[in-house]
Amino acid sequence: MKIHNVFISALGSDIQYYSALVRSLDSSLGNMLEDMAINIAKLFYEVNKSVEGELYPEQTSKIAELLEGYKNTKNPLMPDLSHYEEIRKIKPGSKVITKRHVSDYYLIDRETNSHHLIELKIGGDLDNKKARSEKEAIFEQYAILANSLRNKNATIKCHFATAYNRFGEDKEWKQGRVLQFFSKDELLIGKDFWNFVCKSNDGYDLVLETYRNIFADMRFQRNMVEMSLWNRLNQYAI
Repeated sequence: MKIHNVFISALGSDIQYYSALVRSLDSSLGNMLEDMAINIAKLFYEVNKSVEGELYPEQTSKIAELLEGYKNTKNPLMPDLSHYEEIRKIKPGSKVITKRHVSDYYLIDRETNSHHLIELKIGGDLDNKKARSEKEAIFEQYAILANSLRNKNATIKCHFATAYNRFGEDKEWKQGRVLQFFSKDELLIGKDFWNFVCKSNDGYDLVLETYRNIFADMRFQRNMVEMSLWNRLNQYAI
């Protein structure tokens, strides 16, 4: 537990308190943003939270080969959308396994018959090991979907998304550990993510404006409650 971290304790009780408060707020905000994005997506997409189906051992081997290539800095292999197609074209051998993956977002756009797999990380700050595991998961989800939709002429797209751009909106997003495993064509960063979820070029602005208005209303209501309580206490004092 953080309360027993001697390095935090050495900074004093005030730092301990505010450090815990910030972590709690950050966690709560992250959960709230994820729930908000899902509820918005339900207005425009069919929303699923898992992918299940056949996964070929040959596809698993190809995925491992690609990931090892991305990891090895001496290897010129860079993440590219064409690698998904390489996985999709693989034919099954004699053995096929069934696998289920929990997904952050599996969205289906029925109007265009397109399927979207999204890994959402609120700020997108991943270490190298975590970035690799996220790409492995989305590769496997893609393979499962590709196998189940093989004869249905469906489009499948994969995305790595963040709720905001930690470098500043409209600034270049340059989280190197993520970019080692995801191509820039897969990214939905901040504004692009909210526009995508809302199916609108104004989605980000609408979400942010609504969020600010709700927060302002909550603050106003809290102030009214505090004023009412203060007035009642004054009456008792008199």
